[in-house]
Formats: sequence, C-alpha cells, structure tokens
Amino acid sequence: MNDHILRATFANDSGRIFVANTRETVNKAFEYHKTSPVMTAALGRTLTGAAIMGSMLKSDDDLLTVSIKGDGPGAGLTVTANNRVQVKGYPYNPVVDIPLKPNGKLDVSGALGYGTMTVIKDLGLKEPYVGQIPLVSGEIAEDLTYYFAKSEQVPSAVALGVLVDRDYTVKQSGGFIIQMLPSASDEIISELEEKMGKIKSITRMLDEGMDSEQILNELVGDMQPKLLDRIPVEFYCNCDRERVEKALVSVGRSELEDILEKDGQATLHCHFCNKDYHFDENDIKAILDRPQK
Repeated sequence: MNDHILRATFANDSGRIFVANTRETVNKAFEYHKTSPVMTAALGRTLTGAAIMGSMLKSDDDLLTVSIKGDGPGAGLTVTANNRVQVKGYPYNPVVDIPLKPNGKLDVSGALGYGTMTVIKDLGLKEPYVGQIPLVSGEIAEDLTYYFAKSEQVPSAVALGVLVDRDYTVKQSGGFIIQMLPSASDEIISELEEKMGKIKSITRMLDEGMDSEQILNELVGDMQPKLLDRIPVEFYCNCDRERVEKALVSVGRSELEDILEKDGQATLHCHFCNKDYHFDENDIKAILDRPQK
C-alpha cells in the first residue's frame, strides 16, 4: 500500500503538518461506488481530510465520522476513519452530472449545495463529541478549515484535491493540513499565510511528480521541519456476515418472524463497500431457533 500520511512539526514545534497521498484509497472508493467525476472528487477530498483527522486520534478505539448533507444533486456523503487511518465512505448519490466551473474544475460545491458538515468523534466517553458547521463553500477543504477554527479553535490551513483521469479513475489524490499551536509567533503565522497564497494546488504538485517529502519541504522546508512518522492509509470496510447477522438479530424476534412470513428472506446492504448479504428462509429460521439470551 503506497498511500500514506507524513506527520511533522515545524518552527520549533510551534506548528504541525500532515501531508497525505491517497490515490489508491480514493480509487478503491471509486471502484466500489462507480462515482461520476464530481462525486469522486467530493468523496475523495472528504476521505483524505478524514484520514488526516483520523491520524490525530489518540486511542485504537477512537472513531471519527464526517457527515455532509446538502441540498444539491449529490445530497451528501458519510466518511469514517480510525487512528490506524483505515477509512471508508459512501456518497448518497454517486452519479451526478453537472457542468464544470468556468475555470474548468469539477464543481463539488454545486454538487453538494448548501447544507451542513457534522464531525463526530467517538473517544470512548459517555457521549461522543459532535461539532457541526454550515457548509461555507462546499469544496470540503474550506469547510474543514472553518470547522477547525469554529469547533476546535485551532487555526488551520487545509488543502484537499482529487484529479480524475479521462477513464474516470483517480489519477492523483492528496492533501495537507497545517495547524498552528498556541506557541506560534505572529511572524511565523504571517510567513505561513503568505506562503499559502503562493503555492500550487496539491493535485498539481502530485501530478508534477512531487512526493510527500518534497511537498512537505515546499510548504515548510524553511521552518525547520522535523519528520515524526509515515502512516499507511487504506480504504477498509470491516463488514462481514457475522457482523451483519448481528444487525439482523437486533431488529427483534417479532420483526424476524414477520420477515419470514411475508418475504421468506432478507438482504442487508453495506453502504460503505456496496456488498449485499443474503439470508434465506433457513438462515432466518436458524436465527429464530437459537436460545434467547
């Protein structure tokens, strides 16, 4: 697996930076969902952003969910990530065909429309942390920048990009998040803001052959970066027949008896990987015959 996130600090540990290459992960999502180019970009940007945010989680059991709901033809999407940077996600409407922007770019904001972004962090506490913001642009990166400032009070620069090839597969995908810590000086912040106004897009840097280390150096190379680690990223759906069967059992005995009487079978669908799990009459009878716990 070539996909990864580089984590580093810079400017005497007064800032931190995450640089992600996610082409294979986003292409796997495309293969599962057969998304149109604009929805590949929407889902891919969110997968990349969530992957980086997942790498910020502390515990193996922590889980992050990013949910976007909009009034555009794409309707929205849901993405999850854990601290092992296993991500998965699905669009509510995978095929959206709208015109490109005047600059020739995919119109992700037009596909999603006006709506909300909700970030849920299940950190093993009694209640999960929930932060919600209105979509400020619908382009994902700007929305995450606003989320970090509004909900977590962390000044951040976020860039996310997906370059779709002519055959609709993913040619390039990646992103970065730069965050300033409380110890950052005004001079460092001003220097970084000036630099952000001049850099190329993340997909252009990737398409020109720059690797993650070179992109990191391009962003903060003159601010004494210290590389901390390189974390693998993958699209990973943890559904299996046993897990899905537990979901079927959870509907209750009377509901299962009703399914058996009316349909004689049940098919449960995983939205994340588009896999169907079929339970025939014998399967349902076997579940009903088990001793009640």
